[in-house]
Amino acid sequence: MNLPRVTYSNTGEDFSGVHAFLDEIIPDAEARLFGNIRPGLIGGLDRPEGHVVTARSPIDYSVILGDFPQADGAIVDEAVEAARSAYPSWRAMGWQRRIAILRSGADVLEERKWDLSVACLIEVGKSRLEAVGEVEEAIDLVRHYCDEMERTDGFREERPGASAAEKCSVVLRPYGVFGVIAPFNFPVALSVGMMSAALVAGNTAVFKPSDAAGLTGRLVVEALVDGGLPDGVLNLVQGGRETGELLAKHPRVDGFAFTGSNAVGMTILRRAAASTATRPVLAEMGGKNPAFITATADLNVAALGVARSAFGLSGQKCSAASKAYVDRSIFDDFVGALIGTTNKLVVGDPRRQEVFMGPVINDEAQERLTRAAREADTHGTVLLGGERLEGGLFDGGPYVEPTIVSGLPSGHRINRDELFTPFLSLLPFEDLEEAIADSNRSAFGLTAGVYTQDEQELGLFLNTIEAGVLYANRASGATTGAWPGFQTFCGWKGSGTTGKGGLGSWYVPQFMREQSHTLFGTL
Repeated sequence: MNLPRVTYSNTGEDFSGVHAFLDEIIPDAEARLFGNIRPGLIGGLDRPEGHVVTARSPIDYSVILGDFPQADGAIVDEAVEAARSAYPSWRAMGWQRRIAILRSGADVLEERKWDLSVACLIEVGKSRLEAVGEVEEAIDLVRHYCDEMERTDGFREERPGASAAEKCSVVLRPYGVFGVIAPFNFPVALSVGMMSAALVAGNTAVFKPSDAAGLTGRLVVEALVDGGLPDGVLNLVQGGRETGELLAKHPRVDGFAFTGSNAVGMTILRRAAASTATRPVLAEMGGKNPAFITATADLNVAALGVARSAFGLSGQKCSAASKAYVDRSIFDDFVGALIGTTNKLVVGDPRRQEVFMGPVINDEAQERLTRAAREADTHGTVLLGGERLEGGLFDGGPYVEPTIVSGLPSGHRINRDELFTPFLSLLPFEDLEEAIADSNRSAFGLTAGVYTQDEQELGLFLNTIEAGVLYANRASGATTGAWPGFQTFCGWKGSGTTGKGGLGSWYVPQFMREQSHTLFGTL
């Protein structure tokens, strides 16, 4: 099957073949994948115990995704102990054998790419190309982290000795058991990225997917296990907030990888820091991501890039553009271009080819948008949207309008808090340096973008913005679209706990700790 590969940035390609194939397979995949029980997996065995929750698709609440037994404290304990039992042999296996197994897991993910894409699309409400692109990213993440282990000889470095009689080296060693807690919005790529980095480093893992993404959570674990992981190396517990808290505070977990809110991530970090021994917490915790549009910008490119970043996945990306600073001299022209571009975005059932924006994840998110729109209408101006969508398909799920507002003070909570909905605030500026300084007052620092044809403006942005992932003049996304091996994904300030991000060369080493070897004699 010779179909083009979908990424987040190759938006100009002809994907008609991909859409034709999806038209063909979606009904069959729905019939096979949905409506089944999806239990946890501990030590290689299904664990169906626990209160069963029936999950439904946000696209249409009448679509039953499956039944998910919720792991209680006893099940979480068993998962952690299974991982601890499997750890010594997995560590002793050596990185060469581990990467061979994980590369085999990536191959299984690739074989099951289309089932995973359909599951991701319907479980979360992603557009077709977003879902397929996410699965491609997950496959690349596994392979990239394996390549990094190979490139660095398992993160080993020879050092000169203090005398001719000694040989010195430094090697990174795994911690033990990692708890991996994933969000709903990238249920394949973020889950696989965190798990595969922990595993390739020699750790074992207990994985808890979002309770809004238990189906894809189970499917990715099955794929990695079928790639050859020994029993107990990767364990799955299903559940909601209570299950996540049990895992996050478990005393026999040696480290944590988490993606989600700042409040939860910092709670995990503080708890880990209060332990007797250091336990690493690798947390990516959202953002309030700005785009800057200067007077020299190509307004059509800027409007497209901002709209795609603000409203892709209904704004439910930690990297979504949530505010745009616009040079006052071109403010009205940009607003016109942005509204024109946004009005062309189709909202609806993302199983359909033409749909760009599906539903938000649940009724709470829907209410969060409409409440923010009411606030914006009181303190500023709603330029577009702000309402829930009703009638026909829209009555079956939490659909909302893409929303653009202006006139809010820079310190207004809408310009500071992460809303995680398709909501964009516009702020005019007269001085780019002052606009960047205002943005830097945010507690977050994940992504940012600029549109300019002036080298000095570009240099000012790159040198002074406080964010870990920067883009310039990108039509495919003002603040979104990182890909393994090309862009790293590092949150600054309240957006991350380590100062080093995923997708690049500095992620896997964070799942390991340094050990120095000094050997005397001829051995």
